[in-house]
Amino acid sequence: MRKTIFVVDDNDTNLSKAEESLEDIYDVMTIPSGARLFAILKKIRPHLILLDIEMPEMDGFQVLELLKSGREYDKIPVIFLTGMRDPEIEVRGFENGVVDFITKPFSTPVLLNRVKLHISVDLLVKEQTEKLEKNHQNMIFILAGVVEDRDSGTGGHIERTSEYVKVLVQEMQERGVYADEIGDWDLEMIGISATLHDIGKIGVSDTILNKPGKLTDEEFARMKDHASNGAAIIDRVIKRTAVGGADEFLSRARAFAAHHHEKWDGSGYPDGLKGLNIPIEGRIMAIADVYDALISERPYKPKLSHEKAVEIIMRDSDKHFDPHIAEIFSEINETFKSVQLRFKT
Repeated sequence: MRKTIFVVDDNDTNLSKAEESLEDIYDVMTIPSGARLFAILKKIRPHLILLDIEMPEMDGFQVLELLKSGREYDKIPVIFLTGMRDPEIEVRGFENGVVDFITKPFSTPVLLNRVKLHISVDLLVKEQTEKLEKNHQNMIFILAGVVEDRDSGTGGHIERTSEYVKVLVQEMQERGVYADEIGDWDLEMIGISATLHDIGKIGVSDTILNKPGKLTDEEFARMKDHASNGAAIIDRVIKRTAVGGADEFLSRARAFAAHHHEKWDGSGYPDGLKGLNIPIEGRIMAIADVYDALISERPYKPKLSHEKAVEIIMRDSDKHFDPHIAEIFSEINETFKSVQLRFKT
């Protein structure tokens, strides 16, 4: 598959030369300005950008700053094209994220070799990053599975609740519900972070987890500790691994673990938070977690039908659950049922 190269330069001669040098191997798009670049980026994502520094209206450094300022374009490698031979410019460029400089006027062999090199390096980095992310995800599922295996009544709970969360979030995003909070959430990352919501159960005894009857007040208090214990466990991970604060995955995972038993009316635990003071991760997971508990058999109760579970959740809307999220759940409840059937309870 041919890779796509963007060449951004206000000089037609430079654009023609670059296209002529690269077009036999790559799909080349010549772009006369930074403003035009961002208009095209909304539709096409290149594998590499060749960017002139000296341009009117928006120079190369201004374009670079915009590219690197958000998650949407910041991973696209950028090579500066420049006729300037200034060490300070090079230092500034590398500090701001360019991967190389090509001096103008450039020759076809130099341009072609530099582009080939950085395309190859970028593909290698992406391949290795994907492998590391896959291993990371596998370790998370194994860890969450170890906790679930201790709780004999929750088989498949991790997979189902992860899918329920993704279903809810996707529908909320499409409808613009709480868009300021979840509009840019990555569904796969959210699904994986949600698998750790019960990680705190690792500190609850098997006797309590698998008790066939009703828990005593003392046992229930110990069970409730799993929310704050889960947050504490993830806090330790953040402290040991995060530089400059928690990354998004760990922050989301902590919120799922800490707040999935809070209730809209303030009667939940561990912090008794109320309404919009409950982090949105907790409000989303509350519905996913309770729905799955209702439709699943437990040592202390039989499983309920999908229809009964929906009825109970809607009855508790505005008491246990965020009414806006509960309404969406009600409208897409058949999708929850499909997930339930896919991951048998």
